[in-house]
Amino acid sequence: MTAAPPQISVLVLGIGNLVMSDDGVGVMVAQRLQQEYRFADNVEIMDGGTLGLDLLPMLENITNLIMIDAVETGKKAGTCVRLYGEELPIALETKVSPHQMGLKDLLAVSELMGHSPREMVLIGVQPGSIEMEIGLTPEVEAQFETLVSNVLDELANWGLAAIPVS
Repeated sequence: MTAAPPQISVLVLGIGNLVMSDDGVGVMVAQRLQQEYRFADNVEIMDGGTLGLDLLPMLENITNLIMIDAVETGKKAGTCVRLYGEELPIALETKVSPHQMGLKDLLAVSELMGHSPREMVLIGVQPGSIEMEIGLTPEVEAQFETLVSNVLDELANWGLAAIPVS
């Protein structure tokens, strides 16, 4: 007899600042997912904005975490990345905007408190601009649907379906 897989609880967290051009891409992807898809009760899509450590209570009962954010990769603007495990702290060392220090601290404190999700993935894109401006650069805008698809693919890998809203 095989044991049933443990129940997973997923948080999809869009991070960023909407008034700093490409830095807002994570929030925009989370908003699109909230508007256009329905998920099982064990999946929460959240606009984490720039809350940093204020998000700590949200991680308490989460087994799987997907973060969506602008990430400094050193590559050309619009380059998409998928980072996980040990790659995450390294990726957060080079901060694109002030909220990333809060994100790094959030993950560190969560781990210290024993609430660290067992699976963590960062779906990101190299920003073209993080200046005070509303809207995405053409390079990041061109990758927007790819970012949405990458999040949906990650959820599907965990056996979780997204149902498009009619």
